[in-house]
Amino acid sequence: MKTITRPLGAVALLLCLATPAAAATAATADQPATATDLPSTPAQTQNPKELANPTAASPIAESYPAEAAGDGVTTGGYNQSRWAEDWTRYRDPKKRDDFLDRLKFIPFSDKGDIYLTLSGELRLRVNETTNPNLRESDAQRQDINRIVGGADLHLGKHVRLFGELAHGGLAGRNLGTVAATLRNDLVVQQSFVDVTGDVAGANLGVRYGRQTFADGPNLMVVPRDNNTIFFVFNGFRGWARGKTLRADVFDFKTTRLGVGGTGDDITDDGRRFSGISSGVVLPTTLFGKSKLYLDPFFWRLRNSAAVWGTTTRREERNFYGLHFWGDVGPVNLDWTINHQSGNYDGRPIDAWLVLLAQTYKLGKDRTAPRVGIHADYASGGGAYGTGKLRNSLAPFGNNIYYSYQLFATPTNLIAVAPNFTFTALGKIRMTAEYQLSWRDTTTDAVYRANGTAFAGTQNVSGRKIADTLRFQAVYPITSRISFTGRYEHLIAGPALTRAGYANSDFFAGWLSFRF
Repeated sequence: MKTITRPLGAVALLLCLATPAAAATAATADQPATATDLPSTPAQTQNPKELANPTAASPIAESYPAEAAGDGVTTGGYNQSRWAEDWTRYRDPKKRDDFLDRLKFIPFSDKGDIYLTLSGELRLRVNETTNPNLRESDAQRQDINRIVGGADLHLGKHVRLFGELAHGGLAGRNLGTVAATLRNDLVVQQSFVDVTGDVAGANLGVRYGRQTFADGPNLMVVPRDNNTIFFVFNGFRGWARGKTLRADVFDFKTTRLGVGGTGDDITDDGRRFSGISSGVVLPTTLFGKSKLYLDPFFWRLRNSAAVWGTTTRREERNFYGLHFWGDVGPVNLDWTINHQSGNYDGRPIDAWLVLLAQTYKLGKDRTAPRVGIHADYASGGGAYGTGKLRNSLAPFGNNIYYSYQLFATPTNLIAVAPNFTFTALGKIRMTAEYQLSWRDTTTDAVYRANGTAFAGTQNVSGRKIADTLRFQAVYPITSRISFTGRYEHLIAGPALTRAGYANSDFFAGWLSFRF
């Protein structure tokens, strides 16, 4: 069954777009992506409320740390999910530097507890890919623009409406089949209402509507900033956050985008994602001096049309996992282990996904270089046979982590990637990485980021998939404007070349403006 959604938060968005000031500026913003598909902006001073629960107008004094609350990363006041930002400091006119600062806090009451925050983004991007789809052919060029306008209306301390419209434009050459996440005239990207309150020292909240969701490891569930239109869900989310403990429960269905306007974006009843994510702030005395979190999670993904091998069948997959992450002195850790069970067309699922990323900071300065490595294991096997299905998957994760060109995903994959991050010329943040990739099982295929197999790879020998050399540079021109450049060279290994696939180069650059 498919239903057309009538999003709740569009009311709030229409309120803001009705004002002349908003109409002039609601389509601008800056949201560059780093190598992990997260926003990267220069740091700005934040007051204590900005570091507390961003969903409440007046957060409790001792709330769960905002950076670990499951709402994504906030840097310099900006977040990939704009509703996670807190601009209440601008209720003080002395802290506003320009006209755009005024749009971040528009009061409608003397006490300032009823107010509107406007947000916007404009991103102009060019991608160039040689041998698209890893087949020898003419290069593909994509000229892409993203325009987003949003409004966040707070009705006192406990009620909030959020709405966001987005446009994706695409031109170029040799485009092939164009996804609705790249070219789309107009989408109600987000639209929800939430209610929050403080009970016995904990912040409780409930949200309903269309929304981004990032409460889990980055490789498993994110809004996917690399897309022009974000990956968003429809449904319910509730949370409880204390000082050192939190729990998040959700029940979502995915969004199937049309391309004809705001009325054809379908809530797909065939894909349902639900579960519990939780978190524990670990003692700071652990390992001497640290800032660490442990996030257990249990999720369930139901898909009425999952594709493995040559069959399309119903799949119900359970994820039992632990996410351990944070800082221990100069070391940053991000480790995830999860077992996946369930069934695919009556066949049992027995899969493992282990994601281990770590970096070491070479100095005490904020811009000091970092050396790191990530080593990942995604089990594989069974898609083209019978018995147990051992192919793991990341349900809605960061789809550029293994390839800017979207040529890899954590299914039937072993990857090891040393990397180095440093700052050049005072402001340009640069990352270099060399990734080696193999198949876990040679009798199963090599899989793209969208989960589809490279046709024929299941029939050839060879464990090595590819070597991938990647560079990224992020230049924050101002607090609102940035430029990002990327390059990737993929050297196809026997698992690809024996099935007729080739090497590929990828270039991308984009200019972003965000307020």
